[in-house]
Amino acid sequence: MKRFILSAALISSLVACVSAPTGPTIAVMPREGKPFEVFQQEDQVCRSFASDAIKDSSNAALKDAATSAAIAAALGAAAGGVIGGGSHTGVGTGAGIGLLGGSAIGAMNASGKENQAQTQYNIAYQQCMYAKGNQVPSYAAPRR
Repeated sequence: MKRFILSAALISSLVACVSAPTGPTIAVMPREGKPFEVFQQEDQVCRSFASDAIKDSSNAALKDAATSAAIAAALGAAAGGVIGGGSHTGVGTGAGIGLLGGSAIGAMNASGKENQAQTQYNIAYQQCMYAKGNQVPSYAAPRR
């Protein structure tokens, strides 16, 4: 029973690690002469735009990643239990090792999905801020 609770807690913690972007990971500066208050308002509008732009694909990808982490952990534990041998200790040890290996594979998949969602968020944010005349890295500020 203790092993089941430990396994469920580990899988739950992996699923909890997967999250949608909470903000941009790029620096955008206001164009010269733009009041900072206006820039702050545009930043909020563009954050909302970026969140809406990735909402459907990001949520689906993150749910897929969480499911993948849970399934990989469960399969790893089952395979480890089978490989662990006939003794009670061997099965428990094998299941524990399998759970950790499967969890690691699932966590790597979840990390990739999270990075993809962040990249899509950053692109939508950059497009919005550029359209509002701000300075975006690698792009000249649009003329007004």
